Amino acid sequence: MNDDQRIRSTTILAVRKDGRTAIGGDGQVTLGNMMIKAGARKVRSLADGKVKVGFAGSAADAFALLERFEKKLSEHSNNILRAAIEMAKEWRTDRALRRLESTMIVADKDKILLLGGSGDVIEPDDDVISIGSGSGYATAAARALMKHSNLTAEEIVKESLTIAGDICIYTNTDIVVESV
Repeated sequence: MNDDQRIRSTTILAVRKDGRTAIGGDGQVTLGNMMIKAGARKVRSLADGKVKVGFAGSAADAFALLERFEKKLSEHSNNILRAAIEMAKEWRTDRALRRLESTMIVADKDKILLLGGSGDVIEPDDDVISIGSGSGYATAAARALMKHSNLTAEEIVKESLTIAGDICIYTNTDIVVESV
C-alpha cells in the first residue's frame, strides 16, 4: 500500500490523576486523504472492567494483540506489568507477531503502560501517555490540563482528545472514555 492509501487513524490517551485512571480514544479511520469511518471503537475493557486497553494501528493486528494480552493478563492474575512484559517478550521473539503493526496502551487503577512491537513496555513519568496520529497534541493538552486545572482524569482525557480532534486531521471528536 503506498503512502496515499495507507490507513491512518486514532488518537488514544491515558491519564492517571487522584487515584483514577482514564483512557480514551477517538473514532476516526482515514484512508489516504479521506475519512472512511467516524465511530470506530478503539478502547476496550478487560478483566471484568479492571483493565482498560486502547490501540492504534491496524485493527486486525490490534485485535490479535488484544487477545494475546488478555491471555497473558489471565495467566498473571490481572497484573498488567507482568502481563505486559511477557507479552513484549513474545511480541519481540515471535516471527509472526513482529510483523504486526499496532501499538497499545494498557491501564489499571495503579499503572499506565505503552506496549510497542519492538518490545517496548513504557510507563510514563507523569501519568500521561498517548499513541496514534494526534498523540502529540493530546499529550500536550493533557499535561497542561493536569498542571493548570482541577479537572478529573476523565475530563482531562475528553478535553485533550477534543483539542487533538480540532487540530489533527486524522483525529475526530467522536470520543469514548473509560476509567478505573
